[in-house]
Amino acid sequence: MTSGAEQARGGIVASVKREWLVLFLLTLVALLAFAAGAVWYAVLPCWLVLVLAVVARRPVVIVTPAPEDREDEEDASPDPLPPIASTLSALDIPVLLLNEEALVLWENKAAEKALGLLPIGSHLSARLRSPGILDMVNETIATGEPNQIEYSERLPSERVYLLRVARIEPADVATEDLFLLSFKDISELRRLDRMRSDFVANASHELRTPLASLRGFIETMQGPARSDDAAKERFLGIMLDQSTRMSRLVDDLLSLSRLELKSHIAPDQSVDLRPVIGHVRDALLPLAEELGVEIRLHLPDEKVEVLGDRDELVEVVENLIENACKYGQEGKFVDVYLRNEPSQPIEVSVLDRGPGIPAEHVPRLTERFYRVSVADSRSKKGTGLGLAIVKHILTRHRARLIVKSELGKGSEFTVRF
Repeated sequence: MTSGAEQARGGIVASVKREWLVLFLLTLVALLAFAAGAVWYAVLPCWLVLVLAVVARRPVVIVTPAPEDREDEEDASPDPLPPIASTLSALDIPVLLLNEEALVLWENKAAEKALGLLPIGSHLSARLRSPGILDMVNETIATGEPNQIEYSERLPSERVYLLRVARIEPADVATEDLFLLSFKDISELRRLDRMRSDFVANASHELRTPLASLRGFIETMQGPARSDDAAKERFLGIMLDQSTRMSRLVDDLLSLSRLELKSHIAPDQSVDLRPVIGHVRDALLPLAEELGVEIRLHLPDEKVEVLGDRDELVEVVENLIENACKYGQEGKFVDVYLRNEPSQPIEVSVLDRGPGIPAEHVPRLTERFYRVSVADSRSKKGTGLGLAIVKHILTRHRARLIVKSELGKGSEFTVRF
């Protein structure tokens, strides 16, 4: 009993020492209340209750677990990531780690960006629902042999992946088997393959037509029209047009091939655009007069210089103005603007007042052999490669082609350096 009383007194003394500032403030408030005229039987009970509450309050004790307790807690925590995960996190291709049940144990940042965040422990089918992929993964889990499959996604954009799954040899016999599923993006390779095949098909088609025409006229001149001088004269004119068309096509193909070889080399010569535009206008005056079109130049008085290849820039401006004259012939005027505003990029704009280009065709104008109207293009002796050449030249010059068009009001092609 004595020991208990001593412990109680010791606790009270310790509380008073610990909370002396609070007790002092409570007492001060009570004295001020008396001084202000408050009655003692209203103030004293309140003061007494508050003092007892402060003295009886126990301090918060933070208990630090013993080392053996911490070890027990660590044992109860989830299993740590496999050591190989830290190595695979440096890869820039999407990678997933799977267990023997095809559950996702880990994904790197590239996989999270490409596939979205996959909850740890979720089944692979929660994100990839392709039966071919799931069958491939299950086969590798069953046999241990690596497999691969090509997989394409349409949304949000078309992407093609080469998926490969392989078993990872465990570092410890007691460790479960892990399987690595990797995604190699081959979208660009497939796009280039399609471009090559389309290019070969289109080039073959473009050459086949004039060749068939030439052969037909030659056979006619050797046979039924052998003695018809008037027919021979007419056929020879058509044959000249067809051979000229083939020559232009071959020249454009060679130009494209040459540009692709040096597309990574940026030109470093200083070229004044004013005389370039003037030279092109003078060269196209006969064509413009034949079509009944006036080419009007709007050039600044001072030099406007850019880094470039003069011959290639002449080809760009010539293609744009020639197209404006041919396809905007109805508007009678083609305006060429050279702008060099302070703190703004240098621009060359070619405007026509023709029928305009439907909006669905504008994004594809620079594709090889792409034509808004095949018959119209061929009647104007176009090869379908002019704007593709312009695009390749501007890519080499680190410049852009911007196309704006409105039906019934004309088109504007702007080169921005």
